[in-house]
Amino acid sequence: MKIRKRSSLVRFYAGPEHPIDKKSPEYRFLDAVCRQDLGEIRRIFFDRKLFGDEQSAVDAPYGRFTGIDGICDFAQHFNERFGAESSFLVPAVQTIANGRVCLEYDVNFVIDGMIEQVPMIAVADLRTQDTLDEIRIYCHHTYVPGLQAYRKPIFKSAHLEMGDPDLLTGAVREYYAGLHHMPHADVARILKCISPDCKLGGYAPSEGERDNGGHEDLEAFYKGAATYIPWCVAMRYETITDNGKTCVLEWVHVISKEGQQRFDRIAISGIAAYERGDDGLLCGIRICDYAGYERTIDWNKLQTTKRQAQEINFVDTFPTGCGCKKQEDFA
Repeated sequence: MKIRKRSSLVRFYAGPEHPIDKKSPEYRFLDAVCRQDLGEIRRIFFDRKLFGDEQSAVDAPYGRFTGIDGICDFAQHFNERFGAESSFLVPAVQTIANGRVCLEYDVNFVIDGMIEQVPMIAVADLRTQDTLDEIRIYCHHTYVPGLQAYRKPIFKSAHLEMGDPDLLTGAVREYYAGLHHMPHADVARILKCISPDCKLGGYAPSEGERDNGGHEDLEAFYKGAATYIPWCVAMRYETITDNGKTCVLEWVHVISKEGQQRFDRIAISGIAAYERGDDGLLCGIRICDYAGYERTIDWNKLQTTKRQAQEINFVDTFPTGCGCKKQEDFA
């Protein structure tokens, strides 16, 4: 079967260096969704979470589905939502740590006899080793027919400040210390923790990705980011799943007045996976969000108004210390 739209995620990352446990509950669930196996789904999810008196949930780019009936409804209409007759799962990277499992994968949708590959990343909260309480699925909005470029923050931030790098380790910590250097990201510091052979991308449209080729294009990328990070927009990570090789961060934006007024930025949910090589430097950076697409949003097609979206995670200005313990990182 011919491929009409090709993803770089599996091509870049799948292989023996990234073993996949297909008995893991998140894999079984996502595979069952593609196969429309509701019986398997009911073996993986209960109606309610183990704690907190909340319903189990699937949080997808186009909505939140709660309780076992809602989760089955998500599964039943999954292929239809992408305009596909059928689909199958192709895994790339699996990260298991901290009571969560993250799976990075392609869904190969069969549409009019051809395959369209959609890269996705899912973060699952384990209930037991074989069952789940919740799974959150991310993919770029451009892959989903009719989806607007707005992902309302999944998490309610406890503090309106950027993430504390001291919660991270090694190259990932250094990367975020450089990215959140005030008032502008420290590009030189960021590049020092990235391998020249680092693969960038996996989730955005393919023209925004690179296999490798030195630091020159990376420097241009991060110089562009430094024009608005962190003084206009910063990342506050809400979950950290780190097995020592790959660190997956679910985050929401915190937006300053300058970022909102000058660049029309709003707080959205996003995710990124950072992979360390044998030398400890970052050899893979995979970011999935809708940043830069805010002006394409048709607010008339959303239940959230623009004013409501602008009020989420909004601050006048960021404090110089940015909430971190080691102030010298931001000197």
